[in-house]
Amino acid sequence: MVDILHRIGVTSSPDEVYAALTTIDGLANWWTQDTDGDPETGGVVRFRFEPGGFDIKVLEARPRELVRWEVVDGPEEWVGTHITFDLKQEDGFTIVLFRHEGWREPVEFMYHCSTKWATFLMSLKKLVETGKGDPAPQDVRISNWH
Repeated sequence: MVDILHRIGVTSSPDEVYAALTTIDGLANWWTQDTDGDPETGGVVRFRFEPGGFDIKVLEARPRELVRWEVVDGPEEWVGTHITFDLKQEDGFTIVLFRHEGWREPVEFMYHCSTKWATFLMSLKKLVETGKGDPAPQDVRISNWH
């Protein structure tokens, strides 16, 4: 199994980052505007993009510390993978350690998703620092897969 890993530092509080990861409004303002569902632990959130989308079950959410999801529907490569956001404070930053883990193999789609995750994590940073992110469909288009 292989994983996508990223780290960003955000000049906002862990509470603000946590809210952006655990509310429909927060998620819709950095990942994709077409977001709905139940963001509570055990709930399923639906994220839609031009070429398709994902249904993600919220496995765990600990304020200021951790958000963990499982992909329950979407592209075959994503189903059964886990997405984790670990939060910690360090030198005036909220550090977000991101993992999209459990990919069966490093297929070309994984390369694409790694780049897209980086752009969306920068959108998350922008949202909590300035109040405006770059969610889909305003995100950076990197290929025909968006």
